[in-house]
Amino acid sequence: MKVLNFGSLNIDNVYAVDHFVRAGETLSSTSLKKHVGGKGLNQTVALARSGSQVYMAGKIGNDGAHLLEVLKKEGVNVDHIMVADYIDTGHAIIQVDKNGQNCILLYGGSNLEITREDVDEVLKNFSKGDFILLQNEISNLPYIIKKASEQGMTIALNPSPIDDDLVNMEELALVDWFILNEVEGLEISGKKDPEEICSEILRRYPGAHVMLTLGSKGAMFRDATRSAEHGIYDVPVVDTTAAGDTFTGYFLTGVAEGLEINKVLELASKASSLAVTKAGASNSIPMRNEVEETDMKLC
Repeated sequence: MKVLNFGSLNIDNVYAVDHFVRAGETLSSTSLKKHVGGKGLNQTVALARSGSQVYMAGKIGNDGAHLLEVLKKEGVNVDHIMVADYIDTGHAIIQVDKNGQNCILLYGGSNLEITREDVDEVLKNFSKGDFILLQNEISNLPYIIKKASEQGMTIALNPSPIDDDLVNMEELALVDWFILNEVEGLEISGKKDPEEICSEILRRYPGAHVMLTLGSKGAMFRDATRSAEHGIYDVPVVDTTAAGDTFTGYFLTGVAEGLEINKVLELASKASSLAVTKAGASNSIPMRNEVEETDMKLC
């Protein structure tokens, strides 16, 4: 059984500034740091560090070769990452002010150049029973879901960033696992209360499983026959950047391993709690042995 993450690969350019740039202003930054990023890449690292045999599919430009090296070091199979020599790799321009607030300008780049032919070429290497994890940062998402379903793959969707096209996508009916937060849950279900979000999604998509993260209130799981909840751990918070991606990767690994749902929630919650104790994105994602060996107390 394989786990494929078909998603985004980004280069993050992080500028430290006194304040956000205003209209008409030229502002000098005090530092520039470059990081690897994209929800696809971050969740792939989480999958790998949690113990999954993970394959990454996506598209980079000629300027993104170092992203492959990062993934290889994590033990990820990168055979299905394509290179477009006519466009830059997706990237983000991130301003971080003296108070730690940020504003982000995204450029989709090569992430938005994935064609149906690319999808067909990748998915022919996977089959019934394999898992596929998807987000909303690449092109042709509905087609990927449809083709994966036709091949009998188990489809997990993290519907982020949420937008009207995704909300109205008829292919949502083919998704097996929704892994989402309250904002995404509201957009898809039209409900604000967590219980109502889960109930509405299950009403619309009766065969689905819903994993709803609730920030400081923990996490809630619901499907047609099971329900489970988990709180958050008491840890010092340094940087929440990779918490959601860490939870997603660890959660899906637990599901793929066939763990009981309460154990899956515990594993994913502990991993995401450890991630927030470190600065950065993919570099803050903990290894499986660290998660299992660290003793933490629930709030």
